[in-house]
Amino acid sequence: MCFLNNINMKFWVVAWVIGLWYSCTPAVNVEKSPEFISSAYRTYTWINKDSLERKLQLLDRNVKASGDYYLEKAGLRESENNPDLLFEYDVLVERSSRERIEPVYYQPYFRPFFNPYTRLWGTIYYPIQFMGTYHFPESITEGTITLTAIDTKTSKTVWQGWSTEILNGRNITAKEIDLIVNGILKKFR
Repeated sequence: MCFLNNINMKFWVVAWVIGLWYSCTPAVNVEKSPEFISSAYRTYTWINKDSLERKLQLLDRNVKASGDYYLEKAGLRESENNPDLLFEYDVLVERSSRERIEPVYYQPYFRPFFNPYTRLWGTIYYPIQFMGTYHFPESITEGTITLTAIDTKTSKTVWQGWSTEILNGRNITAKEIDLIVNGILKKFR
């Protein structure tokens, strides 16, 4: 009997860890061209943005460094001369709102009462009670990264992936960039 309880406990711990892991990864959308076969491509390069503002240069380096790491894990290598794919990215950070739902509870309280048969005073405890939900708008900042792969032979877009995440601050951080780019490039297969 103890053996069965131990197996049941291990199952629920593993299920909880898997659920936690999936909740941390961003939702990713991918569109592929019908002729796209990822194993046919061996090299890539980034399309340079010529007029990059100084404040965006750090963002550019973070996206490209994160992209390089995960593209190398996917089996591609960066090559400046005659690459198979051209990669470009777009980053969008915008403020929006979403509906937040909070539960509303009735506060517990005690009420005195008089018992006429025993002629004694007593108290009755009324516990917390769920009364419903309160809906209100919440202001959030969302960051969207889009990665696009262009075949150099046909000059057509063959693969595009994008993901949107809720950001912790006003701007997108290197850690958030890495999380989003990792989620997108996991689907590059």
